Amino acid sequence: MTVLAPHAVVPAATATVPALVAVAGEGASLRFLEFFAARIRNPHTRRAYARAAMDFLAWCEAAGVRELAAVQPLHVATWVELQGRALAAPSVKQHLAAVRHLFDWLVTGQVVPANPAASVRGPAYSARKGKTPVLDPAEAHRLLDAIDTSTHAGLRDRALIGLMVYSFARVGAALAMRVDDVFTQNRRLWVRLHEKGGKRHEMPCHHNLEAWLHAYLDGTGIAGDRKGPLFRTLARGTGRLSRTPLPQSNAHAMIRRRARAAGIATALGNHSFRATGITAYLRNGGTLERAAAMANHASTRTTQLYDRRDDAVTLDEVERISV
Repeated sequence: MTVLAPHAVVPAATATVPALVAVAGEGASLRFLEFFAARIRNPHTRRAYARAAMDFLAWCEAAGVRELAAVQPLHVATWVELQGRALAAPSVKQHLAAVRHLFDWLVTGQVVPANPAASVRGPAYSARKGKTPVLDPAEAHRLLDAIDTSTHAGLRDRALIGLMVYSFARVGAALAMRVDDVFTQNRRLWVRLHEKGGKRHEMPCHHNLEAWLHAYLDGTGIAGDRKGPLFRTLARGTGRLSRTPLPQSNAHAMIRRRARAAGIATALGNHSFRATGITAYLRNGGTLERAAAMANHASTRTTQLYDRRDDAVTLDEVERISV
């Protein structure tokens, strides 16, 4: 293993290049690292692709492949088949995409002559409704009302959850916000979200969210730190906010913890509140087209994955089975 570690950009998993890459020389190692550093801008995609690439190359090495140029479509297809036994189809498709894009990059860098993943097909998958767990309005209110807002953590958590519900924000966009992304316009509080692909999206605040953001900013004393992160970790042993941005994994753990404290059994995730907000909006007479614009979706087909209104219809129909 050869260590080439621009740690600020390259995921920790790829700081040490795989043996198959290392034996191809320094040029191949540099090209491998450049794929993650220069080709992929989204840090979450970068980490996911790094894990998939490292897993595939380690599997190839264990299968007896001794150099990158010896990787064949059969190797990729066999690995994809094994992935499908343990993972859902969308995850397998993502992993295959990571390997395919990596080898495309290696081909253009003249590290390997051909892309062995180019001809390999992933599993068939078509989704008309998302699997993200959602809350009904009563449950969402119960969760938010159960948060103790006498602490910095409580003020932060209510503001973060409220932001995802009322602005349909992705958790990644919410956690990337700075304090100055909350601003006043036309005597109303607005939020500025930095979405995927560098797109900037601005939304006026619902009156509940406006009140919670004001309470959070004023109650924690971060309102004056305009360039600092909006959502932060707690400084160890103080109960007060630090200047470190809240990681997505911490937000997920917080959501699960708050749900348990409120007596909610639904296995919530980071996107549950985005789906909850969109579903509540549509149930209250909102249109799919406007929901797509508010969620900054390029297509209403994506928004439909978050529309869970049919769940209630299904439950009502199930109760008609009188046995």
